[in-house]
Amino acid sequence: MRISDNQCLYRALRATKKIVCLFIFDTSILSKLQPGPERRVSFIYDAVERLKREFRAMGSELLVYHGNPAVIWQRIVAEYAIDTVFYDVDYEKYSVQRDAEIELLFDSAGIRTGVVHDHVIFHPETVNKDDGSPYSVFTPYSRKWMQRFVERPPSEFDSETGLAGSLLPLQAMPMPSFESLGFEYCEYATAESAIRLEIFDNYHQLRDRPDIDGTSRLSAALRFGIISPRKLVMLASQRSPAFLNELIWRDFYQMILFHFPHVEQGPFKPAYASIEWINNEFHFERWCRGETGYPLVDAAMHQLNETGWMHNRCRMITASFLCKHLLTDWRWGEAYFASKLTDFETASNNGGWQWAAGSGCDAVPYFRIFNPELQRKKFDPIGNYVKQWNVKTHTTPLVEHEFARRRCLETYKKALYGPQ
Repeated sequence: MRISDNQCLYRALRATKKIVCLFIFDTSILSKLQPGPERRVSFIYDAVERLKREFRAMGSELLVYHGNPAVIWQRIVAEYAIDTVFYDVDYEKYSVQRDAEIELLFDSAGIRTGVVHDHVIFHPETVNKDDGSPYSVFTPYSRKWMQRFVERPPSEFDSETGLAGSLLPLQAMPMPSFESLGFEYCEYATAESAIRLEIFDNYHQLRDRPDIDGTSRLSAALRFGIISPRKLVMLASQRSPAFLNELIWRDFYQMILFHFPHVEQGPFKPAYASIEWINNEFHFERWCRGETGYPLVDAAMHQLNETGWMHNRCRMITASFLCKHLLTDWRWGEAYFASKLTDFETASNNGGWQWAAGSGCDAVPYFRIFNPELQRKKFDPIGNYVKQWNVKTHTTPLVEHEFARRRCLETYKKALYGPQ
């Protein structure tokens, strides 16, 4: 969702004399969301409106439709004399199936396609083991990623020079109304797309402190392509190895989803499918509302529910608590985060939850169980984060930590090694 450093636009500029740009609000995706206030759709809608203004300033228009992409493309193919369609790849199961279906339409119409992998720094098949197989452990993957980065550092694509003269002149086309999408507009707190350079310089010291503004808050802008991952990677490589490492994790989880699509439905490690979750619905609802009795967990859930964003350290703590203290299936928490996070992305959300549950690739060991109180004392030492989110610190905990820890260890051991 940007004009600068856009590989699709860059390639189109060099392949043709006239370009038309298109965005579709996909009903198959939107229909899975709950009606009512929707932060993520609001965020996307605003981003699309900004793009429309940019295209209109260049004497053209961004075409925006709402519906089934296959049906809409049939109409577009009939209306325009299209030579080539350039698009960016999404590795989620539905998106892969959708794109394959639309590719058949292009083939039958004699339309060529230019496919790019602009959401990641390196194509998932280009950072593999020496034998060509994909990695499942982060550290060796990151070494190979860095080796490739040093050998061929990514460069930004000049997708703006000459763009105005290459866009097909079009009359203004109204946006589908937000109401027609089936939701209520909702304010969001993750609109930042400006890069604050001081964040890079202090990131390694402050990134785990939810009580301090020490993270970039760029996750939603990065997820939806408002900001270029290449730009961030190059800045991080010069100023913050810790920030760069987080961006490599992002590529890693995209690579896992690409090579191991089964993670969308179940555990990466088959043995973890045998865990006997308790799945207490009352406990789950209390966790969702931020009423567990553990102040840091509850503050984090309040932040998520009220803003659509949660600090990364807190994402790990709340996920660990749900899976290991409450023995609730990680997929319940994954789905809840998916419904609330403005920056939701299947690969990272799934990877993070499976990491916390121990079921994912290169996950935290099953016997590592965060103590929520020790985490609070370490990462919110003065209590500012808890105070900010108005947590009732006197609430009786849902479960006692040592009891929950023993129960978790017994449950996991039984699933992984059988009755002892």
